[in-house]
Amino acid sequence: MITYRIDIADAHAHLFRVTLTIPQPAALQRLSLPVWIPGSYLVREFGRHLSSLEARQGTRPVPLEQVDKTTWQARCDGRSALVVTCLAYAFDTSVRTAFLDSRRGFFNGTSLCLRVEGREAEPHRLEIKSLPRDWEVATAMPPVQVDAAGRGSYESADYDELVDHPVEMGRFWRGHFKAQGVPHELVVAGALPDFDGERLLADAQRVCEAAIVFWHERKKPPFERYVFMLNAVDDGYGGLEHRASTALIAARRDLPQHGKSDTSDAYVTLLGLISHEYFHTWNVKRLKPREFERYDYTRENYTRLLWFFEGFTSYYDDLLLIRAGLVDETRYLKLLAKTVNGVLGVPGRKVQSVAQASFDAWVKYYRSDENTPNLTISYYTKGALVALALDLTLRSHQGSLDEVMRLLWARSGGGPIAEDDIRAALREVGARALDDELQAFVHGTDDLPLVPLLERFGVQWQTQPPTMAQRLGVRVSESALTGVKISNVLRAGAAERAGLSTGDELLAVDDWRIRRLDDAQRLLKAGTPGRLLVARDQRVLSLPFTLPPEDATPGLVTLAPDAKAPRAAQALRKAWLSG
Repeated sequence: MITYRIDIADAHAHLFRVTLTIPQPAALQRLSLPVWIPGSYLVREFGRHLSSLEARQGTRPVPLEQVDKTTWQARCDGRSALVVTCLAYAFDTSVRTAFLDSRRGFFNGTSLCLRVEGREAEPHRLEIKSLPRDWEVATAMPPVQVDAAGRGSYESADYDELVDHPVEMGRFWRGHFKAQGVPHELVVAGALPDFDGERLLADAQRVCEAAIVFWHERKKPPFERYVFMLNAVDDGYGGLEHRASTALIAARRDLPQHGKSDTSDAYVTLLGLISHEYFHTWNVKRLKPREFERYDYTRENYTRLLWFFEGFTSYYDDLLLIRAGLVDETRYLKLLAKTVNGVLGVPGRKVQSVAQASFDAWVKYYRSDENTPNLTISYYTKGALVALALDLTLRSHQGSLDEVMRLLWARSGGGPIAEDDIRAALREVGARALDDELQAFVHGTDDLPLVPLLERFGVQWQTQPPTMAQRLGVRVSESALTGVKISNVLRAGAAERAGLSTGDELLAVDDWRIRRLDDAQRLLKAGTPGRLLVARDQRVLSLPFTLPPEDATPGLVTLAPDAKAPRAAQALRKAWLSG
């Protein structure tokens, strides 16, 4: 069996040693490391972290020829096992790659495990044995022979499965629960001493129960065991889904604390992240774009459906929190309003459709710069609002998006789908075809008809007065010490018309020094010409500027239950939020 042995070469140098044993290699055996990891749509060039590659058959050295940036080939003599060793640098705390120091180790197979080309469909074994005495191992990969700490051998059916089981190693907190009778494990590395693990376990269990009921009612999910791996750090946030596990990162201050029963916004955000990645177990890991039926690890894998697989998952992540009883409807609508504002505050929503944003993820979403808000829209947030609009449209007449998701699962057998399948499921569940709505929402750039839809469900949509940043059309970083620095100039805004640029430091308004943007609000009057003093590339510029009237720029949207809404509207809202 193809076998990978993972050892610690030098924890202080952040180096893993990987030993790959290939029985009966080809005469010209090619090996390659992926350039990306499924779920994170950016070519990350993991091969740049490999070094000291050597190969042998028995005692005979075998030359390794590098073919391209991430591929090597060995000219083998006979069928005796080819043994390849290398060092892999691992010092990325994100969920996408690998990390190693004297306290903790973590890796995805895409960062360490060379792919044996032509033999990807064979079973693969992973061995993790030589670790510090007090370290443990956590992974969802099926064990073959392991000790109580998890050290030992694991096996996967093929290479895809091997690299879809991340591994956490070190000293960590570990807890267990069952959801619909299925064992779940939660490991947390780096938590503070006052971390309330039992509360996180209980809340995660409620999220998992809600998700399983959503997809299968009272039946078991399509996995035998599930593992959450949470790395608590000083500052960080993110997650990456896998077929039977997820890797998470969060600020340790956001974790629940012993003796505190309140539910902070930060903790709700963490629960939403857990909900999001767990929902992916169905929506993208099994129900997936046709283009992802067989991954090509050597290049970008394009799809126009991330609005569905990421966006619809983003819609349900918070919705499942209210269905699990972890937030009330007021708090849920506050979360939904944040998504609405994230979309409406981006000029790029009028430039790029959410389908095109999905296709461009490799070069735009994951490669953001100062002009990104003007060119693109997030398939996460806009996709979530597409899901909301379709769900409320269906519920206004017949059916729900819940039924559409379950129908897609049943029809595909939890497998690959295309946009035509989504269109057909909407048509079957609804009282009428929603082809026009799907075309407009997904392939168009007009704003979604959320106001009348939400009003029909007894939800108040209110627009607040715009902030000074919104009236100027900028995003800034500011403090009393550093002053006001422009990070983004939004398209067709007052700042762009005045000639302001990203990186400018706003010094003064009409000869008055300012250190926060709100200071400018007291100095500028709508419609009255003034001057802005800015610093750019060591030069000081004086720019003529006229502040637009307050009603010319919409402010933030707030959403709240409308207690005065008709009973029918309140009943619709209750059915929607309760599922």
